This record gives sequence, structure tokens and C-alpha cells, in this order.
Amino acid sequence: METKSPAPEALPRDAVLIVNVHSRRGEALFQNARTLLEEAGMHLIAAHAVKDPDRLQETVRRAVAEGAPMVIVGGGDGSLSGTVDELVGKDCVFGILPLGTANSFARTLGIPLDLEGAVAAIAGGRRRRIDLGMIDRDYFVNAASLGLSPMIGKTVPHRLKRYLGRIGYLLWAVKCSIGFRAFRLVLDDGRGDRRMWSTEVRILNGPYHGGVELSDQADVDTGEIVIQAVVGRSHARLAWDWYAKFFKLRDRDAHTQEFRGRSFRLETVPPQRISIDGEVLAKTPVTVKIAAGAVEVAVP
Repeated sequence: METKSPAPEALPRDAVLIVNVHSRRGEALFQNARTLLEEAGMHLIAAHAVKDPDRLQETVRRAVAEGAPMVIVGGGDGSLSGTVDELVGKDCVFGILPLGTANSFARTLGIPLDLEGAVAAIAGGRRRRIDLGMIDRDYFVNAASLGLSPMIGKTVPHRLKRYLGRIGYLLWAVKCSIGFRAFRLVLDDGRGDRRMWSTEVRILNGPYHGGVELSDQADVDTGEIVIQAVVGRSHARLAWDWYAKFFKLRDRDAHTQEFRGRSFRLETVPPQRISIDGEVLAKTPVTVKIAAGAVEVAVP
């Protein structure tokens, strides 16, 4: 006799909405999100438009502590990454409104990037238990990187990012690449060291970074983290790698090496800053690992 698997538990109808109105589109869309969620049948226990990004995590922590069955966070990848720690190990579903520039985490989960589509996923979608990445003790949702990307993320003017989006990043990348130098990467997977020259290293819990699909191997439910290194010392190789992956060319993986596993130790010479979901928050050396099945999210 065939045994049927149990039906997935329905998404909660009660939620707290928390929007980073400092994000690229947050302020303009907060009221629209609130209206659309209520029209879709969601009961908003509370709704917070947070103007100071430093208070996002505190606001989410309070909502979880007060027993919210779902917390809906609106913002970019940095806002999602900075608040997800508060949901790890808690009986609370993570709802996502992608209001940032690249919205890589939403792309990974198949969440529509328009507000109406994202609301529909929250109000009528399903639960999905996913992995998170970790840099030392800090959880992140999608991707971290070291090399040129953190330099761009740390120095890009907010107005350029806010009004030009990914084009703004591209223009600033050209400026930052002048004077940037390759570094020596030492990657330890517990069985031995791998040593190589690199211009950029991506630490992937999902396939997207910067809104571009970079890996066929990374996903949020594999139980493994993917380390992708652009090898060699050439700036031209790094530029070509982004170009080839953006346009999904046949030889798009020609200049990268990938490593998969549950835990790695990363060291660089010289030390490199690390951008975690778009926010520069760490510096090598670090331990990178996967937190399997760490949170539940609402997906279509």
C-alpha cells in the first residue's frame, strides 16, 4: 500500500510587516505593500516602516519574541541577511518583499520581483525549509564575496546605487578596478589546502550574486556551501567572467574553480574584506559553513 506524504503545513495568515524604507524602493512601496497584503487576506499584527537600517534587526527580534507566526521583511539582500539570524531555530516563517537593487535571494527562491507577485507568494504560497550560509557566527541568506566586490560595496555612493541600480554598480566597478590587485587564496576543506591566485571569491548558498546567475551547483537546500574562485591575476579575466555569466555564454566557467562542502577555512594574502549579501561585514581569515535547514521561508 502506497504511503502518501503529509500535506505541507499552510502559511500563517497573521504576520508582522517590517520594511527598510532606506532601501532603494522601500519608502515608496511600504504603504502599497501594507494595502496589498491586507487585500490578499493577511492580518497584519503590526507594520513598521524602519528609517534607520541599524534598527531592522532589533525590530525583527522584538516581533519574533512577541510570537509573530510570520515576519515579512521588505528590503534588499542586506536587509534580509541582517535580520534572518533572528529567525534561526524559531517557529516563525520568513516572508520576503524584494525591494533592493539586485534581489539575488528572491531570484534564488523564485519569488517574483514585483510587489504584487511577492505579496501573492506570501498570501497564497507554501513553506520551504532552506539552508543558510555562515561566515564565522554570522548567518547570511544568499552570497558573500571577497576581492573587488567588497571594494565596490563599501565605497559605492548611496545615490548612485539608489537611482541607477545595477548600472550604478557597473560604473563604480570600472572605477574601483583601477589599482586593484589579485591575492593569494588558501582554501582548507579539512583534508588539505588548495592554494591559488584569485581576483574574486564567491561564497554561494544560492546561484545568484549581484542579480547574476553564477553557479549551476549552488542552491538553498543542498546542505552544502559552494566556493567559487575566479583564478589567475588578470583583471580582464574577472571582467570576462562577469560578462560571460551575465549573458550565459557557453564558456562562462572557463576562469573559475568551484569547491563544494559543509565547511571551509578561508585565508588570503593580503587579508581581504568580505561583503555579506552586499554589506561589508568581515575580513579574512574566516570559517565558512552551511547551516542546513535553518529557516522556513514563504515561496510561490
